[in-house]
Amino acid sequence: MPKKHRHGKLREPRWLSWISYIGLRVLLAVYGLIPARRAYGLGAGLVSALYPLFPGRRRVAVDNLLKSGITDDRKTADRIARKAFGHFAGHLCEAVKVGEVVTPENWREHVIFDGPESARKLLFENTGLPVMLVTGHLGVWEAAGTILSYVRPMMAVARPMNNPYIERYLKQHHFRGTVAIISKKRGFTPDVIREWQQSKAALTLVMDQHASKKQGVVVDFLGRPASTHTSPARLHLTTGVPMLVGAFIREAPFRYRVFAGEPLTVTRTGDRERDTVATVTEINRQLGEIIRRYPEQYLWAHRRWREK
Repeated sequence: MPKKHRHGKLREPRWLSWISYIGLRVLLAVYGLIPARRAYGLGAGLVSALYPLFPGRRRVAVDNLLKSGITDDRKTADRIARKAFGHFAGHLCEAVKVGEVVTPENWREHVIFDGPESARKLLFENTGLPVMLVTGHLGVWEAAGTILSYVRPMMAVARPMNNPYIERYLKQHHFRGTVAIISKKRGFTPDVIREWQQSKAALTLVMDQHASKKQGVVVDFLGRPASTHTSPARLHLTTGVPMLVGAFIREAPFRYRVFAGEPLTVTRTGDRERDTVATVTEINRQLGEIIRRYPEQYLWAHRRWREK
């Protein structure tokens, strides 16, 4: 009998895990033959062509674009959604190759920073301080992790994979570079926070998806109420570690523009819940500004607004 996870979901049989693992290794071997500068176009072109085959996700994306006010025309929303689907696949394909082109020696030639000097120093210089980086499924968040790992230690939160063989392989050969992965099941324990602060790492949080009632608060996101994760705000208020909100935006093959605002600070009122809401609201505002500038590079396909 297949074993169940703690949440009651069936684990896949061992033989199926092996087949998936071998399939991944073969796919990566073949993909390794593709020139790096063709990676984005290959992924974006393929998924854009297959876009009509995802009617459910397509409908969610178009509805989200209309709800956000990016456009009020359904045809325009559909065109943006198709480009966003293509970008999602293209940037993942390019991220796998980013280490072949962008290196610890030349990364400055591939990155333009667009923001205040205080944010640039926190992001790209060893200031002796830990930092929290808050972003969304926007731009090239996977490639960003690789590039930032050239500058300072990186930490990120991720859900462990069901396939143990693929999980082990990715830990050993992951394209993200030197990044310490924190399991979502483990959470931000005192040990994790201590490791983060002692290593002076940049902790990256992608927090633009729908949050459960226990994990989020309802605040404005792109002009509509949305249940939003509070973990970045609570970590900031607890530790006092500086927080940057921003994104890496793709401008050309292996050419990126980095947007970040002033380090986010919140005037504490003594009411922790009120301060949490204020912080989350400001995070959403800053993220929303970048999304409105580059809607074709945002992942619209998840159900961000849920009426209930």
